Amino acid sequence: MARYIFITGGVVSSLGKGLMAASLAALLQARGFRVRIRKFDPYLNVDPGTMSPYQHGEVYVTDDGAETDLDLGHYERFTGVSAQQSDNITSGRIYRDIIAKERRGDYLGATVQVVPHVTDEIKAFALADEDGLDFILCEIGGTVGDIEGLPFVEALRQLRNELGRERTCAVHVTLVPYIAAAGELKTKPTQHSVRELAGLGVQPDILLCRCEKPLPDSDRAKIALFCNVRKEAVIPALDAPSIYSVPLQYHAEGLDAEVLRHFGLDSVAPVLSRWEDIVDRHLNPEGEVTIGVVGKYVGLPDAYKSLNEALTHGGMANRVKVNIRWIDAELFEKGDAEIAALLEPMHGILVPGGFGERGSEGKIASVRFAREHQVPFFGICLGMQMACIEGARNTAGIAEASSTEFGETKEPVVGIITEWMSPEGQQTRAAGGDLGGTMRLGAYEAKLAGNSRVASIYGATTISERHRHRYEVNGAYREALEQGGLVFSGMSPDGLLPEIVERPDHPWFVGVQFHPELKSKPFDPHPLFAGFVEAALRQARLV
Repeated sequence: MARYIFITGGVVSSLGKGLMAASLAALLQARGFRVRIRKFDPYLNVDPGTMSPYQHGEVYVTDDGAETDLDLGHYERFTGVSAQQSDNITSGRIYRDIIAKERRGDYLGATVQVVPHVTDEIKAFALADEDGLDFILCEIGGTVGDIEGLPFVEALRQLRNELGRERTCAVHVTLVPYIAAAGELKTKPTQHSVRELAGLGVQPDILLCRCEKPLPDSDRAKIALFCNVRKEAVIPALDAPSIYSVPLQYHAEGLDAEVLRHFGLDSVAPVLSRWEDIVDRHLNPEGEVTIGVVGKYVGLPDAYKSLNEALTHGGMANRVKVNIRWIDAELFEKGDAEIAALLEPMHGILVPGGFGERGSEGKIASVRFAREHQVPFFGICLGMQMACIEGARNTAGIAEASSTEFGETKEPVVGIITEWMSPEGQQTRAAGGDLGGTMRLGAYEAKLAGNSRVASIYGATTISERHRHRYEVNGAYREALEQGGLVFSGMSPDGLLPEIVERPDHPWFVGVQFHPELKSKPFDPHPLFAGFVEAALRQARLV
């Protein structure tokens, strides 16, 4: 019988509820419990798949093809538990399903209302698939008081009553700001946030107080008194030197112990050696490399959140610090001088995924620089497609090579795919159809050439990786590209869809159609990122 931990936030957004949920789950795992984390998103989009990265950050894709909130990436990276479609719900999906039921007549003529129909759907989502789990952590997006989040808090209130205190715990994350002019921390924002939550019928059991200065014992006592919680349940959460330090920090402050005390559970001491090793590798590197990431959403690092973390994991695997230089691809469309000035200091060049024509010529130019200057290169999704176009233009003699994503072209080295085979059977998409949920999404197998670099890196010739794209490299150009030195070393099992390309005559040149960053974890770095950082380290020693 699973126990539920509900996580809300107040005062301001971006306090780190997702990181807190992931860290608490990791601590419970370290004590031997089985956990799963779910995210409730109040926005009206069905999923974040059609949202701009500048609006929402990256879209995290699961094995079963769900486009989800980036917090699910934190959940996976910290727990190793593969996220799935049923771990992320939005208001848009709930209302879509309710309206479909109403149109079918499923409500038998009843008036459809927020209470009970919307709240019942939210509760059903929270309670689904609990078999075999000890804890289910449910994070509610946004802040307390947001109008779109009210149905979720109401559903939380109902679940607290229905399941009882012995099966539920409410954790509220708040801000205790430091006012420099006064020289002190202020507890009033936390008090008001808790009062707002209590006014909605939910009394928090534990307060996680984000602060940039140590929280004095007197302030903890004050918060406990005015917020109606135990003093020991007021947990300070100071800024950490690394996100991977957070589980250890929260354990030291007693968060996991307080959760278990709330449920009346005894537990063995947590085994935290894995996290201690991760933190040691991250904070005590024995060298460093600089990787240039040439993208189009570099103004918001959260747009490449999993990529950022996967590079960090690659550094951990090699015990080096990875310095990431975010470079706007459009800067490279001004001329060769700018390209050389920006890329010559790099020990590795990575071109990530993306959509649309903007910045594409700059990405192609960066691929060319990496190829000609023998700098380790890693292309992901659109980055692989740009590597194929660059190879077609400059080594295969196809001067007009381009992608149909950017408009009509005489040489469609990359084109839209309308049919493909998935684990569920043949998938068909219309070129002018809906954008949401219509890409090649989720885990697909690939077969690797036995003598290839990637087969050596993976130590296998069959792999499974997560995809999120609508366009594919055109297999009709394979022979011409391979004559130009770009080898197709990974293909879909039916041999039709290119999955990986590489240049055997280059120190390290790999392009992949999938998103390996989505499966990388600090305790299990993805082999492609570990290999890429290792190649960058060799490059650093040459210069």
